[in-house]
Amino acid sequence: MTVAGRTVLLAGATSAVGLATARALARADARVVAVGRDRGKLDVLAEAVPGIVTVACDLTDEADVDRLATRVHEGQDTVDGLVHLVGGWRGGGGLAGQTEADYRFLERSLTALRHVSRAFDDDLRGSDAGRSAIVSSPAVSRPLAGGANYAAVKAASEAWARAVAQGFAKDARDRAATPSAASVIFRVNSLDPLVEELADAVVGLWNTDAAALNDTVIELT
Repeated sequence: MTVAGRTVLLAGATSAVGLATARALARADARVVAVGRDRGKLDVLAEAVPGIVTVACDLTDEADVDRLATRVHEGQDTVDGLVHLVGGWRGGGGLAGQTEADYRFLERSLTALRHVSRAFDDDLRGSDAGRSAIVSSPAVSRPLAGGANYAAVKAASEAWARAVAQGFAKDARDRAATPSAASVIFRVNSLDPLVEELADAVVGLWNTDAAALNDTVIELT
């Protein structure tokens, strides 16, 4: 089993890791749907990775995400993979420096995750190799005062990803079917030196049995 011929949606695709992941998936002959807020950045991405589909969408807007899902499905396509790359960092200044504005900025990643995973949950369950992945941080297990907002949002995102995993497992049990969908958490301390490694790890999700992969944390260091 490989990712070749499968449709993978990259949520928040206009970052450096989005570019690397889109390239790795395209090289592996996957169909890539790259989603981001900025049309100009998406155009740059499409030029860098020919053949991918780019869609402008505000992933924090539930109605806009519903329109995204409708557009994907109108093309008679379903999603086999969802890779959530929406992120960002604000922190420092100890606990007193954790402002409400900073928290709300970081919280957008969790909001986007909730919207997009709900919108494509049926697709992933219905695929014979559905994969959902988020990028988290070791800060979840060792939070610092200066990164409390960040760690709290990442912890909530991991809880959501694990709930997705439980839903996949329950669906397979209820149908008395072999598990085919898996939800995975990547923990990366610093993305900059690990962009290519993370991209390759995303492609590799389709090389592993869903039952063994579901509800796992993969540490990239």
